[in-house]
Amino acid sequence: MTVDLDNADVPTRIEWQASEGLESGPISCESMMLSVWDSEKKSLAAIDLWIKDTSIEDLNIYFYQVIHKMADTYLRATKNEEVANSIHEFGEKFGEKLGLLKRSTE
Repeated sequence: MTVDLDNADVPTRIEWQASEGLESGPISCESMMLSVWDSEKKSLAAIDLWIKDTSIEDLNIYFYQVIHKMADTYLRATKNEEVANSIHEFGEKFGEKLGLLKRSTE
């Protein structure tokens, strides 16, 4: 991963590359989250970055998708369908509140 920063240490460019990726070089992105779990300390360490030119609209869509991805990952990890569905429901309400989705009553 490569992150370019401006003079105020704000990200201006983020690129990443996976060793097993099909791309021949780094891929640009505007936002990323990396979380690691320390089971001994029962704590999360995270790096959350977005480039300064990322629009609020794109960040809203990004977080909407992250919430649904988190629900899917939670289900795979725990097999707890009830809680995974609750996370998805929250994601839908989040999307509606931001105007990403039409309300079901409209």
